[in-house]
Amino acid sequence: MRIAFLTAPEGVEQIELTEPWQAAENAGHEPVLVSTKSGRIQAFDHLDKADTFAVDAVVGEAPAESFDALVLPGGVANPDFLRMDDQAVSFVRSFFERGRPVAAICHAPWTLVEADVVRGRVLTSWPSLRTDIRNAGGTWVDEQVRICDHGSNKLVTSRKPDDLKAFCEAFLDVFSQEAA
Repeated sequence: MRIAFLTAPEGVEQIELTEPWQAAENAGHEPVLVSTKSGRIQAFDHLDKADTFAVDAVVGEAPAESFDALVLPGGVANPDFLRMDDQAVSFVRSFFERGRPVAAICHAPWTLVEADVVRGRVLTSWPSLRTDIRNAGGTWVDEQVRICDHGSNKLVTSRKPDDLKAFCEAFLDVFSQEAA
């Protein structure tokens, strides 16, 4: 599968990008770093700058239809930047419209809220997003990982970096089922 990893130019939590990326590669998938600008993104380790990563494709230039699945890493600033970018929000929404699987961790569901795709869905996230998710019509649960198929696609969500092992196992399982 060709998997889009969507991030803003800065603010992504590095471990929430690199660990799922490596898991996807190890499973034989093709991860592609998509951002709102070309060049390199600046990852963070909580509030401290971490590594930079080369952008493979730019939202608006790479159609969502060219990807089989979407992973949304977290970080507080990352989804906040993404939800303010109309092209990024449309990119995310198109995966739901096309019935393609999506995985989001930590603060990443903020972008899902902005895309208006959580209504009627059950998901988890960093706890501070629970009111936003509920206000957007979703049901928030405090679980390590949640797979929701109450919609046009399968949605995999997790709360935080401590949940990465379960998150990676769950999204790889869901994505593999979709690829079969």
